[in-house]
Amino acid sequence: MKELILGLVTGVLFGALLQQGRVLRFEKQVGAMLLKDMTILKFMLSAIIVGMIGIHLLVDMGLIKMSIKGTFVAANLVGGLLFGIGWAVAGYCPGTSVGAIGEGRWHAVWAVLGMLAGAAVYAEAYPLIKDSLLSWGDFGRITLASATGINHWVWIVVLSAVFIALFAWFEKKKL
Repeated sequence: MKELILGLVTGVLFGALLQQGRVLRFEKQVGAMLLKDMTILKFMLSAIIVGMIGIHLLVDMGLIKMSIKGTFVAANLVGGLLFGIGWAVAGYCPGTSVGAIGEGRWHAVWAVLGMLAGAAVYAEAYPLIKDSLLSWGDFGRITLASATGINHWVWIVVLSAVFIALFAWFEKKKL
């Protein structure tokens, strides 16, 4: 029960941050897809930096255990393609569609219904694709650190520096 309450609290806080960052706006979504407004990408880069640092600190302190999912190239490519098509058609990604509904943008309900329909189709198709699409290009449970032998904190510093530089470049270009 404690985990459910913590999940609810962090979900509401994340939704509030999405709203404050104005990334729930349809025009921000379209601007991102047209590469004219990088608000959403800047938000994501910031979240990735905070997440990388926070999760690895908790792991290193022994407070949590990281559960790495397997890397399956074909499944990731198909899933990414479907995600991108859905985002382009609906104008929302999963998190922003739910947040947009919370703001009263009822047209985002179609995006949520589309995600639920997609999840149902996936669940029904799973037995048919588990030994084909979901197994092609199996790299196992890898991370940048495990694949390269370089400590995860080095990767965190390097990626954070790259993301901050990209963020600064977007700001300079007023994107």
